[in-house]
Amino acid sequence: MRVWFITGASRGFGALMTKEALAAGDAVVATARNPETVTDAIGSHPNLLPVALDVTDEAQAQDAAAAAVKKFGRIDILVNNAGFGLLGAVEEATTDEIEKMYATNVFGLLKVTRAVLPYMRKQRSGHVLNFSSIGGYVGHAGWGVYCSTKFAVEGISESMAPEVAPLGIKVTVVEPGFFRTDFLAGNSLVVSPPTIPDYVDTPAGAMREIAKQANHAQPGDPAKLAGGIIAIVNSPNPPLRMPFGSDTVAAIEAKNAHVAEELAAWRELAMSTDFPKDVASAA
Repeated sequence: MRVWFITGASRGFGALMTKEALAAGDAVVATARNPETVTDAIGSHPNLLPVALDVTDEAQAQDAAAAAVKKFGRIDILVNNAGFGLLGAVEEATTDEIEKMYATNVFGLLKVTRAVLPYMRKQRSGHVLNFSSIGGYVGHAGWGVYCSTKFAVEGISESMAPEVAPLGIKVTVVEPGFFRTDFLAGNSLVVSPPTIPDYVDTPAGAMREIAKQANHAQPGDPAKLAGGIIAIVNSPNPPLRMPFGSDTVAAIEAKNAHVAEELAAWRELAMSTDFPKDVASAA
């Protein structure tokens, strides 16, 4: 029996992954700001431990990890799923909005990860899954600040993977596209007021209407993603990055092609900034 530690487990992907893990015979420490919401969503189960956790509270993260180990003896899989979105042009986002988003999406992820890794290091095994987004690989107008938090998650994960690999710990970045969850609804999305008229007729302004139309009409099936997470943790060689959704695959392929084309066009200038080889050798 593996032991999961899932943040944001009361709804959306978090609740679905909790149900999948329990159905697979595993134990789950399901965290949420209010643990009663986990019980409301999942019900009672002998292998389920709902725990109160505000990921922005480092002491509470430490306590939650300790409670998990006290109950089940170990933590095998950490899923950093908690987070929310921010829609609006970069210039329109307020300092308060930006700081709150980073406090959850980046600093919260780090606090929980630092609370759990000591147990994984001690047992010389574990798997950390950090929820990013297609917005963590490809930036989009209207989502700049949100994308920046997910770019941070990608960088943290990619750097941490070789750090913990010698200790028996695996890392996977999960990159969902548009899935039919409540992400575009008010309980998961903050919308900056359209305070700057110049952006109304730009892609950033258009994205506000696109998001309204896409809410609960997204192409991705959340239940299938939850099943995909089980497949990842069951794999002896899980990927560093795992995109989910046809829209995500298309966006990654388009960005990779664009980057390769742009690099080819500017390669000569890029390569011209080194010292001459003889000077570099002398230094």
